[in-house]
Amino acid sequence: MQVEAVQVADSFPGGGPSRRILRSETLIVLGLSLGASGVSALISFVGSVTKPGGLKDQAATLNASAAPGRPWLDLAWQLFGIASALVPVALVAHLLLREGESLRVIGFDRTRPWFDLARGAGVAAVIGSTGIAFYLAARGLGFNLTVVPEALPDVWWKYPVLILSAVQNAVLEEVIVLGYLLRRLGQLGWTPGQALIASSVLRGSYHLYQGVGGFLGNVAMGIVFALLYRRWGRVGPLVVAHSLLDIGAFVGYGLLAGKVDWLPTA
Repeated sequence: MQVEAVQVADSFPGGGPSRRILRSETLIVLGLSLGASGVSALISFVGSVTKPGGLKDQAATLNASAAPGRPWLDLAWQLFGIASALVPVALVAHLLLREGESLRVIGFDRTRPWFDLARGAGVAAVIGSTGIAFYLAARGLGFNLTVVPEALPDVWWKYPVLILSAVQNAVLEEVIVLGYLLRRLGQLGWTPGQALIASSVLRGSYHLYQGVGGFLGNVAMGIVFALLYRRWGRVGPLVVAHSLLDIGAFVGYGLLAGKVDWLPTA
């Protein structure tokens, strides 16, 4: 009876939140994090498509300097941005604790590190090569902006900050879009198919600032990640995969931009 209670939207062990409260808290979590990013990306996309010139002639910069010419202040802003972006993850951990669980219930823990690392690296290898090809094709067809993964000054903390930024992105997105959202939608009575579509479209929405290609590519990635999460029951491997993908994009761009012909730059 205890296990069944956790799976029903209106009842938790000890008498927990109602379906209405769960719906409200889910909207609040999204409103403080990736849901708000989705709205921001949509506004940015509208601005891009209504601006004279093609999408590929415009640039979307991901990791930019926050205080040009002032490296120590810039570092402080970078670290503050990374830390503050993870507050919604702490909120999710609190909400799970309230229902008698923890982040372990979604597979975000250290119980299976080698499983997470091996599976994550494999996923990153497959999606990384496909993703680069899709981005180049979408940009070539005029469906995507030129993505500039980093525009930080050439200082000693540049690459450590890029790595931290990549890990932050991965933790935030996979914990909320996969683990938390799929769990909550299931508790709210959504079918697995409906929840998968909602999660994937949300992932695509906050990448819309990159263009149509960024949206479609991330929707496809969201579907794959959601299916793998349901198969493995862990977000850990997907956090690893996402971290490696973003590290490759951020650090790779920093090392290769202007040195190879196939990599577009702003």
